Amino acid sequence: MRQKPVPPAAAAGRLGVVVVGAGSLSTSLIAGVLAVRRGLGKPIGALTQLGYVAGPHERPAPVPVARAVPLSSLDDLVFGVWDILPDSVYRAAVKARVLDERLLEPLREELDSIRPWRGIFDPRYVHRIEATHCRSRQGHLANVAEIEKDIASFRKSAGIARLVLLNAASTETYQPVEDIHSDLKLFERALAADDARISPAMLYSYAALRQRIPVVNCTPSHAVDIPALVQMAEEMKVPVAGRDLKTGQTLLKTILAPGFKARALGVAGWYSTNILGNRDGEVLDDPQCLKSKEESKMAALKAILDPELYPDLYGDLVHRVRIDYYPPRGDNKEAWDNIDLVGWLGYPMQIKINFLCRDSILAAPLALDLVLLADLAARAGLRGAQDWLSLYFKNPTVRNGRQIHELFAQRQMWENEIRRLAGWTVNGRQA
Repeated sequence: MRQKPVPPAAAAGRLGVVVVGAGSLSTSLIAGVLAVRRGLGKPIGALTQLGYVAGPHERPAPVPVARAVPLSSLDDLVFGVWDILPDSVYRAAVKARVLDERLLEPLREELDSIRPWRGIFDPRYVHRIEATHCRSRQGHLANVAEIEKDIASFRKSAGIARLVLLNAASTETYQPVEDIHSDLKLFERALAADDARISPAMLYSYAALRQRIPVVNCTPSHAVDIPALVQMAEEMKVPVAGRDLKTGQTLLKTILAPGFKARALGVAGWYSTNILGNRDGEVLDDPQCLKSKEESKMAALKAILDPELYPDLYGDLVHRVRIDYYPPRGDNKEAWDNIDLVGWLGYPMQIKINFLCRDSILAAPLALDLVLLADLAARAGLRGAQDWLSLYFKNPTVRNGRQIHELFAQRQMWENEIRRLAGWTVNGRQA
């Protein structure tokens, strides 16, 4: 049953953003917000900043999103981070080599002041990083208590009114969803027993939910999307969203595949390969971490094309995805796609795509939107998985298990919810 939002409370006071991981994405997000605040750049890619929605029935002209609903101002955002390396956000941003140093230099003092809290490191989940700034090995409950302590200290010292937790950590090794992840009581029992099947990403999510803090999972790792934590989010009346930001190659798939389907063009094969050289790429060089990413990237195409319904067009589809770590490329990922189309009378055609994208430049505005919209959802009384935020994810966390992957269908669902939260009619009905 769809939740009926209450009119969102005003976005009064400072919004704290606690981020797991000070890598390419999070440093691009934090430095980018500071740059926009100082007029050093524009928030391109962020729908909350530059997007429009259709106005109310009586005045249907497009309205800026920020005028339709009460979003937090960028001036009110305050950032805190956990990381397993000791670098300040400035040093981490320099090392990430996403943003030019000439952009970072005016922001240096502010970025340098954001020093990471010690992160949780479990070598069973990340193999390719040597952690030098992590908590001493201890039980799960002790780790949860430490996370809560960091959050409480940040809330008090920065004068925070509300919080959102953003998981932007390195991809963890593949973790199937098992019995202990399926129910909150089983999960909490496993938590007390220090069960190895509970990952650091799950611990951060659990600690945030205990504090009634919205959680957004930007990574392919299983975190707040597991059934036990979605159940907890419902019970604690907290909105959650994830999993794995839809940025480059998968973004193109969710644009192109619906077009092929709309025109009844067949697809015999879709081969995708990527090279990237940032810290995420280094972590993905481990086959077990790569498996987490591949699982997420493979989800969309089959769901969009629906080969069971269209066996003549997609019944024999061959879909392959590869990701290779290539250090010289850094954060400037390159993606190649070969699409084998089938046309009239079975005649073959091909499309070749070479996307030279910037991974974190595409991801940072999505993360900003998700922070502001998760906070909006919390102020409107929404809880549990937020299907309307599927627009941002490769493998969206949804309430009923029925994912929508077509980009424009996701965009319409997103706009409908914004208009509902604005109190306007949607499809002729009062929100």
